[in-house]
Amino acid sequence: MKRLLIVSDAWHPQVNGVVRSLENVGNTLTRRGYEVRYLTPEPFWTLPLPTYPDIRVPLPSLRVVQDMIAGFAPDHIHIATEGPLGLAARTLCVAQGLVFTTSYHTRFPEYLAARLPVPVEWSYGYLRWFHAAASATMVPTSSVLKYLRRRFFRHLAVWSRGVDLSAFSPGPKAMFAGLPGPHLLYVGRVAVEKNIEAFLEIDHPGTKIVVGEGPERGALMQRFPDVVFTGQLTGVALRDAYRSADVFVFPSRTDTFGNVMLESMACGTPVAAYPVMGPVDVIGSGKGGALDEDLGAAVRRALSIPRSEAIERSKGFTWDAAADQFARRLAPIRSQAMVAA
Repeated sequence: MKRLLIVSDAWHPQVNGVVRSLENVGNTLTRRGYEVRYLTPEPFWTLPLPTYPDIRVPLPSLRVVQDMIAGFAPDHIHIATEGPLGLAARTLCVAQGLVFTTSYHTRFPEYLAARLPVPVEWSYGYLRWFHAAASATMVPTSSVLKYLRRRFFRHLAVWSRGVDLSAFSPGPKAMFAGLPGPHLLYVGRVAVEKNIEAFLEIDHPGTKIVVGEGPERGALMQRFPDVVFTGQLTGVALRDAYRSADVFVFPSRTDTFGNVMLESMACGTPVAAYPVMGPVDVIGSGKGGALDEDLGAAVRRALSIPRSEAIERSKGFTWDAAADQFARRLAPIRSQAMVAA
């Protein structure tokens, strides 16, 4: 049995694509005979992230991280995030000559620049250094791969995402019946980098619905009193929200993928988005959604897309295929000389 250690600063109770992706690929590999263990912030003290207190930053001890790695004795180490915990694991792997892989989930430089006066190039310099020591850096789409190559990242490989069709599937509309239609839905963090205002400012009849929590929720509720804010939904309630919408609107310009788009399409709801990385890769040539620099125009086009096309498009993304890509890029921890840090 191969032992895989996944190191991630992002973990429960966070609800985001990073956590869902790591869990799903881990569960898939476990079914294939791997022993998967997660090294997460749970054993450590944490501090609230400035400007986003719902996310807590771990304060890891190098000694504890070293003992946890040694105690598990993994065959493969994957460092999923570039935060303090990922940095601690990277430091130990480089010091001990252990081969490891990394993944790039989030356009952190753009997120940071949206909140603080930190030049994007400074952040990319750190990320380039961080990932340079990995045998491979896994990215979610070919668009992200090309983007990072232009920023001189090396050893890049695509690790796509999937959707759980047992959890997200078409069915009757069970929500929003008392609200004027069409029903336009957003699901995700309610944060500045998600560009939710672009969705809420669309001049379109019907009802706009926002599912999720985040630091911008209070301000947006005041600015847009006609919008329905449900808070966070999970499980059956989340599935029913997707099923009950007429269009799923994905206004982000900075996400690297957008798992929520797959969940929506699997429930039969087409997507409207900008033609940027993430939506370009998920929507493709237009099956299952509409892309336009005019988000309102994308919504209008998406309303005419048959729900069957959205469902069919979602079937092209499976966690089995994603796990295949992930496993192919894993490297035995002592299989080769470390790439120069």
